[in-house]
Amino acid sequence: MSQLQKAVRDYIEMRRALGFKLTEAAVGLRDFVSFLKRRSASHITIPLALEWAQQNPAVQPSQWAQRLTWVRCFARYRSATVAERRFHRGVCYRIAPRADVLVHRGGDSAMLEGALQLGGLRGWTYYSCSGCCA
Repeated sequence: MSQLQKAVRDYIEMRRALGFKLTEAAVGLRDFVSFLKRRSASHITIPLALEWAQQNPAVQPSQWAQRLTWVRCFARYRSATVAERRFHRGVCYRIAPRADVLVHRGGDSAMLEGALQLGGLRGWTYYSCSGCCA
C-alpha cells in the first residue's frame, strides 16, 4: 500500500469518525490515488487534479468542481499530517491566506448615513449590519 493510499484510508476513517458519510468522496479519492499511481506521481499537483477531475467530458462542470473539492480537502489534510513537507510548483498543499477583516472605528454616524445613501435593500442591509457592529 502506497503512502497516498494509506493517507486516503486514514482521512476517510477520520472523517467518518467525525460523522461524515463520504460515500461518493471515498470512492472518488481512491480513484484519484489510483490515477496518481498510474501516472507515477508521489505528490498531489494542480495539473494532475484537474486532469483527473475532467477525465469524463460527459459529466457537468459542477461534478468536476465537486471532484476537485474532494482532492482539495484531502490535500489540506495531507499537508497537516505529513512530517516532511515538500512544496513543489503546482502542489495543491498551499492554502490561500484569508483577507483581513477591517473594523471601522469612530465616525459611526457618518458610516451609517453613507450606508443609507446607497439606497434600496443594499443600503438598509449595510446600515443594519454596521449598526450592529457600531
